[in-house]
Amino acid sequence: MLYNKLLFKFFTLFFLTAIAPKYTTNDADRICGKWISSKKDIIVQVYKEGNGFRGKTIWFKNVDNSKTMDEWTDKHNPDPALRNRKLLGMDILSTMTYVPKSDSWENGKIYDAQSGKEWSASVQIDKDGVLKVTGYWHFKFIGKTMSFMRVKD
Repeated sequence: MLYNKLLFKFFTLFFLTAIAPKYTTNDADRICGKWISSKKDIIVQVYKEGNGFRGKTIWFKNVDNSKTMDEWTDKHNPDPALRNRKLLGMDILSTMTYVPKSDSWENGKIYDAQSGKEWSASVQIDKDGVLKVTGYWHFKFIGKTMSFMRVKD
């Protein structure tokens, strides 16, 4: 009888552990921090806002020295009212929500200031800790993926 009770407790504990969620809120927050592109031409600060995640430009390589980094504006934006906003500090990644089942951040948008276009976006952190941001139009498999490494403070 005691053996059966212990066996029952063991299997109950095992079952509850097996079906418990693998990921926690802390897993979702792994995306937060500073990330530099593999081309080393932009640093993005990813932060949590409400239940979602956003990313803003905090540094970019200034190839044209006619202006300082904080003087560049969103001149290619299709909305004329937004063309004077600064690129530095501008959100380029928005509405990302964490999906535990796929361990990814989905349903987001990424803005390309060089073209003034916004794309759907998906983000994953691979096993090596590389942040993979995929921008796409309708289908992920034909999208473009950028890689980012975490910036150590």
